[in-house]
Amino acid sequence: MRELEKPPVLAARGGCWFRGGALEVHLGVEEPVSPARKARPGLLVDGLAAPARRLEDAGHPVTWDDDFPGHDPFHAADPFGDRLEFLQPHAG
Repeated sequence: MRELEKPPVLAARGGCWFRGGALEVHLGVEEPVSPARKARPGLLVDGLAAPARRLEDAGHPVTWDDDFPGHDPFHAADPFGDRLEFLQPHAG
């Protein structure tokens, strides 16, 4: 994904925007900063093992979840403690 330039009036509010293919993500800033340990973005991916391996190789632990119907997910945290979810539909 590449970072997009926000319109000046919105840039003054902080945060950042990213786009990759047909996907665009807008991230905001909240004061005071408080990690979202339950609320999270869910990122649907192909080849779930690759991002899990990259995160673990970079020193970021992942937690696999066996209780998500129809999907294989894992969770990780960003550098600020926010929860991230990566999931892939079950094969077949």
